[in-house]
Order: sequence, then C-alpha cells, then structure tokens
Amino acid sequence: MQATTLKYKSQGVAKYYFIAALILFTAQIVFGIGLGLQYVIGDFLFPYIPFNQARMVHTNLLIVWLLFGFQGAAYYLVPEESETELYSTKLAMVLFWVFLAAGALTIVGYLAVPYATLAKWTGNELLATMGREFLEQPLPTKVGIVVVMLGFLFNISMTVLKGRKTSISLVLLMGLWGLALMFLFSFVNPDNLVRDKMYWWFVVHLWVEGTWELILGALLAFVLIKTTGVDREVIDKWLYVIIAMALITGILGTGHHFFFIGMPGYWLWVGSIFSALEPIPFFMMTVFAFNMVQRRRREHPNQAALLWAVGCSVVGFLGAGVWGFMHTLSPINYYTHGSQITAAHGHLAFYGAYVMVVLAMISYAMPTLRGREANSRRAQSFEMWSFWMMTVGMGVMALALTGAGILQVWLQRMPTEGAMSFMATQEQLNFFYWLRMAGGVGFLLGLMTYLFSFFAKPGADEGEVGVASPGMMPRRTQAV
Repeated sequence: MQATTLKYKSQGVAKYYFIAALILFTAQIVFGIGLGLQYVIGDFLFPYIPFNQARMVHTNLLIVWLLFGFQGAAYYLVPEESETELYSTKLAMVLFWVFLAAGALTIVGYLAVPYATLAKWTGNELLATMGREFLEQPLPTKVGIVVVMLGFLFNISMTVLKGRKTSISLVLLMGLWGLALMFLFSFVNPDNLVRDKMYWWFVVHLWVEGTWELILGALLAFVLIKTTGVDREVIDKWLYVIIAMALITGILGTGHHFFFIGMPGYWLWVGSIFSALEPIPFFMMTVFAFNMVQRRRREHPNQAALLWAVGCSVVGFLGAGVWGFMHTLSPINYYTHGSQITAAHGHLAFYGAYVMVVLAMISYAMPTLRGREANSRRAQSFEMWSFWMMTVGMGVMALALTGAGILQVWLQRMPTEGAMSFMATQEQLNFFYWLRMAGGVGFLLGLMTYLFSFFAKPGADEGEVGVASPGMMPRRTQAV
C-alpha cells in the first residue's frame, strides 16, 4: 500500500456521509430480513413492529441512505473535478447533522406511535402530504429534506462555479438539481386520485428512472477514469450519449405507470414503446464499463472499486433493463402490475443501479479518506468476497420473487373462472418466500463482510501503509 493524502482537504467531509450511509444501509437490510420473515411467519414481531411500520422503515431507509451516499460522493468528487476546495466545509457538516437527526427522528416516529398519531402530531392537517407509499415522511421531515438538499446544492454549485467545469461534474449537478426539483411534487396531494397518482409518479419514477440515472452515470464515469486511466475525452463521449438516452426513455417511459390510473389511452402506446427502450442506456453502460476496462492505461491498486463499478453496469442492466422489460408492455403489465414480479424488478434494479454505484464510490474514496491509495490485498479480498455474496444473494432473491410473481399471476390473475383469492395464493408461494429469505440472509452476510473489510489488517506478506507492496503498484500511470 502507498500512503497518500487527499488532493483537497475539504473532501474529508465525505467520510461522515459514507459512514452514515453504511450504518443506515445495514439497518435497512435488517428490517428487510424482518419483513421477509413476516411473509412466512405472520405474527413475527407483532404487535411491536407490525408489517406496515417495518415496510415504511425499510423503504425510507433505502431513500435516506442513498441520499447520504450521493451527497458524500458529490463532496468527494466535485472538489477533485473542479480542482478547488469545497465552497463551505462548515455548511456541509451542519447539513450532515441536520439530515441525520431528521432521518433518525422520523424512523423513531414510525416505530414509536401509530401512523395516524404521527400525522396529527406533525401538522399533516395544515398541509396533507402523508399516507403515500415511499413519501410517508411527516411534513417537517419533507421540509427538512428540501432545506438540506437546497443547502447541499448551493454548496456544490458554488464549488463548481468557482473551479474547473467538467462533463462529470455538470452531469452530476444536473441529476442532483433534478432530484431536488422532482421531490417538490411530494408536497402536492390533490383530492383527485388520478392527479394524485400522476404527481406521485413524477417523484418516484422521475427519480429512479430519470434524474438518478444522471447521478449514476457521473459517479460511474468518475470511478472508471480514476481506476483505468482512460482519456477523459473518451469517457465524456460515452457519458453524453448514455444520459441523452436515459433522459429520452426515462421521461417518456413514465407512461408505463399511467396505464391503469385513469390517464388517456395513448399512454398505453407511449408508455410501452419508450419503456421498451429503457434497457438501452443500461446496456450502453455495460458496454461502456467493459470498453473502459479493456482500454485501461494503468493497473490501479484498488481493484475492489473497479469490480463494484463493472458489476454496477452489469447488474443494473439486468435489474433495471431485463427485469424491467419483462413486464413493461401494457398487455403484460395488465396481469403483472403490483405482483411479486414488480418486487423482483425493484430489488434487483435498485441494487444494481444505485446501491452498487454508491458502494463503488465508497470503495474508491474511503481508502484515500483514510490516508492510503488503496486497501491492503487482504482487505480487498474480503471486499471482493462481499461483492459476490451480496450479488448472489440478491440474485437468489430476484429469482425467488420472479417465480413467486409468475405463480401469483397464474393462480390469481389470469383465470377468468375459479381464480384463487389473494391469501390462498400467498400460501402457495411459501417456498419462494423461504428461498427469498435465504437470499436475504446471504446478502446480509455479504454486507457484514463488506463492513469487516474496512477493519481487516494487511496480510503477513504485505507492507504497512507508506511501503510499496509487490504487485500493488500501477504498471503504467497517467494523470487523469
């Protein structure tokens, strides 16, 4: 390992965001295991943590920890891309503690009191915003998220404006500003159910299949530049094409959520056609990642980060592209909408596209935040094992949920006569739910291995930090 120092001291604030993200990620997976058990053991944790509360915590932790990850990645990436210190380190730290406190208090509120009581205590009568899936946050929390994100975007934007402008930082800024603007629709809760669902999808879909894809592209490009040494001009061209396709297909692809909510019939065609094109940018990301690795001009010592980056492109294509395409056409979606096939797609897509890119960024940045160019070979070995354990575990979960969804459609939704009731169908899916539990436990073990890798000491044949170890030095280096 080689000792190294941060290029810009203010990048150090990213460490706090990454640590918080990993802690919240672990809590999310623990609640996910609990939810999986409640599918097969109905009274598990009841009445202390009923299913509806556990599900709110599970999904909200996913959103919050990814936002922490995105912010940490931006605080690390932007000073380096802009070649200048962060505009305000103090502002970044104040916002960190505000966001962490708001998130923690919200989770405590979900668990401590009934949801209706929480709504009454937090002023939902003044502006009704609660009660919608993924947007269950109380009004003060939503306001806090807006304040934190505006402060964060001010900090990042001012840093970019005073320094070098690169395609990576500009695409990242576009994605982050889009994320914040789309979240404003969470404050719109009209009485008309059709408009309500339309605005809800403006947040949920245009986050994960719109603005977040820009963030994904920027972070992936940054990690690949640093670990492969490929010319920036080459990566920039790929990045522009990928985000253009992501925006075109993602924005119009929102129509696949409008099929059956009372919107005009032309959305059946618009949603089907452009949703069918949504796998293209993810396939391009896969080709992009492998192409950059093939053209690499250096052997970076941090091979774990490169593995996460390449894995992100592959699993993202499978989860968001292939599994999304499986049930995106309106004649198919008529039967599969809201089934366990949707859950399979959601889990695999989130893991591949966003969880893995944040972990790639953490794996690349955390060693430098701790004063070294890369972790020891032994630590990276643990990290690579964690990659395969989590990926295989998620693969088992996705396949189990896919099997459950196919059987669910066959037994409950397709028959015109003699269709099983919902609960009778669920009993037939127990085998798949237990299989999902096995995948979930494997995923949790992989996450524990990933966390352990940060504490793993170098092997007996490796030098300490600051002493070059055989095989860990780049064969060819180039400024990037």
